[in-house]
Amino acid sequence: MSPRVALIGATGHGLWHLRIIEPLHAAGRLELVALCDVKPVRLERAGSLDASRPRPAPFTDGVPVYTDYRTMLTAERPDVVVICTPPHTHLRIATDALRAGCDVLLEKPPTPTLSEFETLTGVVEQTGGLVQVGFQALGSPALHTLLNAVQSGHLGPVTGVSAAGTRQRLDAYYARSHWAGKRTVDGHPSADGVLANVFAHAVMNCLAVVAATGGDPTPAVIEAELYRCRDTIEVDDTAALRLIPRSGPPVLVAVSLCAPEDIDGEVIVHTADGPAELQYLTDRLRWPGDAVAREVPGRRSLLENLLEHRADKAVPLMAPLDRCEPFTHWLDAMRRMPLPALIPEKHWVSSGDGPDRRIDLADINATVRAAAQRLTTFSDLGVAWAVPPHRLD
Repeated sequence: MSPRVALIGATGHGLWHLRIIEPLHAAGRLELVALCDVKPVRLERAGSLDASRPRPAPFTDGVPVYTDYRTMLTAERPDVVVICTPPHTHLRIATDALRAGCDVLLEKPPTPTLSEFETLTGVVEQTGGLVQVGFQALGSPALHTLLNAVQSGHLGPVTGVSAAGTRQRLDAYYARSHWAGKRTVDGHPSADGVLANVFAHAVMNCLAVVAATGGDPTPAVIEAELYRCRDTIEVDDTAALRLIPRSGPPVLVAVSLCAPEDIDGEVIVHTADGPAELQYLTDRLRWPGDAVAREVPGRRSLLENLLEHRADKAVPLMAPLDRCEPFTHWLDAMRRMPLPALIPEKHWVSSGDGPDRRIDLADINATVRAAAQRLTTFSDLGVAWAVPPHRLD
């Protein structure tokens, strides 16, 4: 019998999870038994979620929709629950799902604090349930190839790991939900911003490279330059993060959501022979000395991997909860950082009105790339708006 799967958080980013669920449902590898969201679930009734495919009646027809996940767990008794809800709700919902006998695919970050992470780990130990965390970039075959090359010593000693990434987010992005752009929600710690959300995968991938060197990626020293161009948000929209792990090479992540052009998540492994570069969104990899990056095919979804592991424990989970502990150490430390510094308006240009307003930070793409290539922060580069990093040991 196919595993019974339910989705909690079936609007917004939950639609992305439905696109992952659909072909697995069609192939009989799972049965979608319920959707749940506190908001009205309005699915396209005219055809498939994937516009590139033929448009039969949508596969969600007849699937019951709930507004209370506890009622859904009791009524439907799913085997697997996909949780795509705000970070401050993860511990409560995942705990209830695990105690109801479900295995869980939990959106990243697993929890916004280390104490909640430890509580969730205890629930996993008590129930024997599985938790796969939604760091889908860990399913990149190009990342696996890179990690194997690092672990085997093929690349030689790794002297540092860095990441660069930029996006553009309009004002509407920070109005998308009640928790967007907030550090706390209803008194509970949350997690949003360029580092904790959009480019969390860049941080996680860098930590995975440190682990592949044989090091301990748990941060020993954290230096963070956190910035914002909007005084209406509490989180970073531009950041340079330097992590010194307990052992292994240092990590530098430079990112922004105020860029005129996208840099699609590049991870750089620094070696004596030159950099190896991973484009984790497109599964492309460039070795030292190569002129161009080449695609590495074979990406699998984390949900598919979870189903395979349930059927055969010899298949390892790609993003198990314990693999995310170093990331959560860093995320927990970020709560002790001051509010991100405001970048003076003279350094950026605003265009558009209302929810369509955008902010472009001068020379940010070149600045982000330079920081990642040199393994240094914005202030060390002498950027006019940069201030010295806040340090936690």
